[in-house]
Amino acid sequence: MYQGGHLAQPYWKWQKSMGVDSCLDKADEQHGLRIWRVEKMKLVAVPTSKFGTFFTGDAYLVLHRDEDSAHLHIWHGEKASSDEKGASALFATQLDDSLQGRPVQHREVQGNESDLFMSYFPSGIKYQEGGVDSGFQKVDTAPASVQRLYHVKGKKNVRAKQVEMSWASFNSGDCFILDLGQTIYQWCGTQSNMFERQKAGEFANSIRDLERRGKSQVVIVEDGEEPAEMTGVLGVKPPLKEGNPQEDIQADKSHSQMASLAKVSDATGKMTLTPVASQNPFSKNMLQSEDCFVLDNGVCGKIYVWKGRGANSEEKRAALKVAEDVITQRNYPSNTQVEIIPEGLETAFFKQFFKAWN
Repeated sequence: MYQGGHLAQPYWKWQKSMGVDSCLDKADEQHGLRIWRVEKMKLVAVPTSKFGTFFTGDAYLVLHRDEDSAHLHIWHGEKASSDEKGASALFATQLDDSLQGRPVQHREVQGNESDLFMSYFPSGIKYQEGGVDSGFQKVDTAPASVQRLYHVKGKKNVRAKQVEMSWASFNSGDCFILDLGQTIYQWCGTQSNMFERQKAGEFANSIRDLERRGKSQVVIVEDGEEPAEMTGVLGVKPPLKEGNPQEDIQADKSHSQMASLAKVSDATGKMTLTPVASQNPFSKNMLQSEDCFVLDNGVCGKIYVWKGRGANSEEKRAALKVAEDVITQRNYPSNTQVEIIPEGLETAFFKQFFKAWN
């Protein structure tokens, strides 16, 4: 996990000199999906007829708003330049400011987009070679249908981890969440414990309420009572591995070492991460409203940045850059997902690293 130190700041000064892009003037007045592309260091709205097509050499902002929530995604093509990536982060800061810091922010990397991002495009997304000035017309399509499986395991430190969509991932001693978009199945093994069942319910409900905005249904399935939709996706159910209570104890120990927490500060004039705790579950009281914090779970593919309501503007604006620096310094894969969460909008997947947070 990240152990502290100063963070690079290659474009913060540029950020202060940039005015608010006129393209974002009325962003707080419209609901639904809006998309912008960085073109020659300016932000240009993408027409609805082009929604779902992304140039591999460009960077985009994708905003989805409704009455109850707002999600802002920063999408980077695999061939986007560092200047375009930097500009997209700065424009995202402007858009976040215009929305009073309400959106949950997500960094999306081509080929490793979140399921929430993919859910905006029922017909799939298309990768188009080149960039804004390119004449290439080759288009690759990525399916948008949601199909994912989470393994929920532990006793005191129960965690959910995405695993391969296969019966081989299952065992009778744990719980699993099979997310098929419209229906989210909470599958409980015959030997699963009460803590795993409770956490599986929390995770399934969080996906329904926050990612699907209440439009999916959660169905609880007991081992041996699998509906046709489950077997249609996973195939004929084979005999499953039996559960081992000792594995839950071992999982608790492993889970406690999977994440660390650090505080973001610019008190010295440079953005610095100060370690708070190297093992979880953390205490909720460690998150102080006047600061921002980085929860490093990069070994499992995700970095969270928590923005306190009272944190200063520089710390809030630096959130994405701080997360990217952690990814670089810890040698995590470049497509590691980043989620920036305003205080009060925490998901069950974030809360799972804290004790006694309901």
